[in-house]
Amino acid sequence: MKLTWFGHSCVLLSGSKNVLIDPYVPSGKIDAAPDIVAVTHGHADHMGAASEFGVPVIAINEVAKYLRTKGVAAEAMNIGGTITVEGVRFTMTPALHSSWIEEAGIGCNGGGAAGFVVRMDEKGVYHAGDTGLFTDMSLIGELYHPDVALLPIGGRFTMGPEEAMIGARMIGAPLVIPIHYNTWPPITQDPEEFKRALERTTDCRVRILLPGESTDI
Repeated sequence: MKLTWFGHSCVLLSGSKNVLIDPYVPSGKIDAAPDIVAVTHGHADHMGAASEFGVPVIAINEVAKYLRTKGVAAEAMNIGGTITVEGVRFTMTPALHSSWIEEAGIGCNGGGAAGFVVRMDEKGVYHAGDTGLFTDMSLIGELYHPDVALLPIGGRFTMGPEEAMIGARMIGAPLVIPIHYNTWPPITQDPEEFKRALERTTDCRVRILLPGESTDI
């Protein structure tokens, strides 16, 4: 499987299927042809272009219902649930964050925020979505044993580097990739400092990707 980070929280998993998670980048252009899209929550910088690809979109119940009003073939699920779409397994995990569907006029309730464990081609990827640190991240590691953890480090709206370090330890994925940072000044961070600190204190490896860059899993 190949993982490509387009910036912010937008990630493409390329294997037997192409899975695009949180399809938003500031430029608005994502060079991908996904088979499936997954959305962690209703904020515009995560739902992004989800309705534009003409493929199934996996989201929490409230976001899925909203997307259906836009003609999207949305697959609804909720936290703790697992579904299989085109041979790819999606488990929805908790996230500590808000969710508001901002593009819906003045907005409407987006249910809860979530993360995903995506399992494809005998690999597991945990995309934490937007979240603060929570102790049940240790259960995500214990239950699903992800090969990769995609963790926000931007601070202000999500975990910062210090909290993400603790989360990485609890999850125990051998590879950690930081996301949701340096998109705008309020979430500016130094990922190299995060990498040095985590690799010095754990057995985790940290891979810092530039927008558009890929790595093999």
